Amino acid sequence: QVQLVESGGGLVQPGGSLRLSCAVSGTISTIYDMRWYRQVLGKQHALVATITRGGITNYAVSVKDRFTVSRDNVKNTLYLEMDSLKSEDTAVYYCSADVKSSLEPKLTEYWGQGIQVTVSS
Repeated sequence: QVQLVESGGGLVQPGGSLRLSCAVSGTISTIYDMRWYRQVLGKQHALVATITRGGITNYAVSVKDRFTVSRDNVKNTLYLEMDSLKSEDTAVYYCSADVKSSLEPKLTEYWGQGIQVTVSS
């Protein structure tokens, strides 16, 4: 019913930048909070950034002042601008969104499939 697809990942050198996108599609009525998580192999998902429908943002301490989360409510797309990247930012990045589907009135959190970001020289 609802799909999230991430793009923009890849390999970047320390100090470099990447911009992730997450496109939401399907039977969407309203998208509420949207989030970026990341997962390092063998560890649990860690919340990176959150943005409300109105644009209020919140960041993990480890990425504050380096990452910027934003969204386009017309295009139903979430973004994560990552600057001053460090090797410890290497992870699989996932987006999620709280969505009310036009077919299902219950608010449900949907997840993307994840995208690899590798920071290495």
